[in-house]
Amino acid sequence: MATFLYKLGRLAFRRRRYVALVWVALLALAGFGAASASTATSSSFSIPGTEAQRAFDLLEERFPGGSADGATARVVFKAPEGQKVTDAGNKAEVGKIVDELESGSDQIASVADPYKADAVSENGSTAYISVSYEVSSMELTDGTRQALEEAGESAQDSGMTVEIGGDALQAMPETGATEIIGIAVAAVVLVITFGSLIAAGLPLLTAIVGVGIGVSLITALANVLDLGTTTSTLAMMIGLAVGIDYALFIVSRYRAELAEGREREEAAGRAVGTAGSAVVFAGLTVVIALVGLAVVNIPMLTKMGAAAAGTVAIAVLIALTLVPALLGFAGKRVMGRKARKAAQEENKPEAKPNMGTRWARFVLRKPVWVLLAGVIGLGVIAVPAASLEMGLPDDGSQPKSTTQRQAYDLLSDGFGPGFNGPLLVVVDTKSSSDGKTAVEQVSQEIEGIGHVAAVSPATFNKAGDAATITVVPEDRPSSVETEDVVHAIRDAGADIRSDTGAEVLVTGATAMNIDFSEKMNAALLPYLALVVGLAFLLLMVVFRSLLVPLKAALGFLLSVAAALGAVVAVFQWGWLASLFGIEQTGPIMSMMPIFMVGVVFGLAMDYEVFLVTRMREAYVHGETPGQAIVTGFEHGARVVTAAAVIMMAVFAGFIGSGESMIKMIGFSLAIAVFFDAFVVRMAIVPAVLALLGKRAWWLPRRLDRALPNVDVEGEGLRTEPAAGGPADGERELSRV
Repeated sequence: MATFLYKLGRLAFRRRRYVALVWVALLALAGFGAASASTATSSSFSIPGTEAQRAFDLLEERFPGGSADGATARVVFKAPEGQKVTDAGNKAEVGKIVDELESGSDQIASVADPYKADAVSENGSTAYISVSYEVSSMELTDGTRQALEEAGESAQDSGMTVEIGGDALQAMPETGATEIIGIAVAAVVLVITFGSLIAAGLPLLTAIVGVGIGVSLITALANVLDLGTTTSTLAMMIGLAVGIDYALFIVSRYRAELAEGREREEAAGRAVGTAGSAVVFAGLTVVIALVGLAVVNIPMLTKMGAAAAGTVAIAVLIALTLVPALLGFAGKRVMGRKARKAAQEENKPEAKPNMGTRWARFVLRKPVWVLLAGVIGLGVIAVPAASLEMGLPDDGSQPKSTTQRQAYDLLSDGFGPGFNGPLLVVVDTKSSSDGKTAVEQVSQEIEGIGHVAAVSPATFNKAGDAATITVVPEDRPSSVETEDVVHAIRDAGADIRSDTGAEVLVTGATAMNIDFSEKMNAALLPYLALVVGLAFLLLMVVFRSLLVPLKAALGFLLSVAAALGAVVAVFQWGWLASLFGIEQTGPIMSMMPIFMVGVVFGLAMDYEVFLVTRMREAYVHGETPGQAIVTGFEHGARVVTAAAVIMMAVFAGFIGSGESMIKMIGFSLAIAVFFDAFVVRMAIVPAVLALLGKRAWWLPRRLDRALPNVDVEGEGLRTEPAAGGPADGERELSRV
């Protein structure tokens, strides 16, 4: 592989104008496709195999036009002190709002008058209008949202407190500012790392080109492939991360080859042949992690993972072709001023050991202590992960300043916390001899279950073969007690089915969240096994070793456990919550662990492959195991550190978001990258390799013969005729 990539790098360097033109044309074509495509709506969200999904499907079949999965809103009114919402003036104002909502949008399915729907609290202080829409929250138009917001504002003049809850106001958080901050931090770190604006700009430029092509293609195909708006956000986040990393690795190796006196084309070829091989395998591990999301069996996640994996593949191709082409345009300016001056000096003194070299030598002197400190430290931080509780956030986790949170609190005070997450029980009586009796039995069973505040009368469909019952729990939607109510109803439904033949299904947003969380929880271990297992095989081919891939996988699992422990301590237990602006603790978002595993695994393997392949390369070329560790850190530690700092800055920018979900994702990814890059890769990895010595690179002979030889170390390049010796390299560096 190294030989093929070496030739590809030299070809891209020589034909740089054509290569650059091809990528610019691809970017223009993708941009044109995105601009001419119809506006993307929301990806249809379904959870195959769950009871809540079966109930939704049954509702669509038996209650056509009911918009079972449509957006909902609640306009909550609280009367001024000493008044009631049933007073004539307040009642008239609420009635006016009902009329405004009904005529405010053609996307509205129904608007329930609180005085007819029994939506007034017992003390008369609070009432709410229930609004149902024909489409999901992501498909609501701006005009529909505006009509909802304005309807609430007009009632404020009467002196009543008016707040709006529900998912109708839910919108994708704006992340543009955080991306700009992340790119700005990346630019600063790259300038410090390379000491050259040209060298720093190359990774940023190529990453932006790759993300531009990837996101534009996703936008162009969004309606055809039913891709949601979140798909491009994930692709952008991961595309920027790996795009900067991969270009950073190639540029860094190119500069090192120039510093050794090689001619520029030869240096580009060798950079792509060696660091490019690491990029290919690092990219494959990221693709495995993202495509592996298919094991969860949630179509939306599968599409998100596949689209993001496509963006990663584009980043790899750009690193192997566009980066060496741009290096050809950059000339000597890719080297910093100090490096160019040093290259022109003859008999220059031996360079002082850099920080990476000094740290590697320290680890070699104290490997046991470094290993124990790293493992015990991460182990202690991981302890809270044993108490992990997963769920999905509701309006109660919103910042207190938002209207959704204030509506949630008004409903809790006026009616009880359970009114924020009612359950919808669907009874299929098609196979029952007496449907009405079966439905009555269901209602009686539910009323006898603990932690149930109210059970509404059953509503039958026109055919009379299905009915719905609304159940209001006593506790908040994300509580363990509400989850127990859902399971209790389902358990009772099993007995009713055996007695009457009627099938009882529980759905609604709360039940859907519970099923989603349970499915994600069940998929976590299979996902980990798949991703880590395939990556182990891949790394075994790269490093031709059993122990090095095993160490890489175990180190990753340790850093993930520590990151989960930190997330639980902050977001579930509330430690340092005020520091991160967390107003409401609760269950960890069920999607977060798998999402974190996928993203961080890819980045962790980037750092592992780049750092350890340089050690493997030095070892294969004759250095002792200890010397190889020092060489790997001498050339790779600064680059890995820069890449990790950039990613931490990008992810940490999301911690400032007002959305608790985005805040949690930002914190988890930033802390996981910190643990994996600086504790596992920079401390535990060299300590383990130092203790193993030559055994680290041991591979059984039969396995050695069976595995393909991909030559990541560039051993085959020694037989390639060099395009220029040191003298040629010096002339190139001094050429203007």
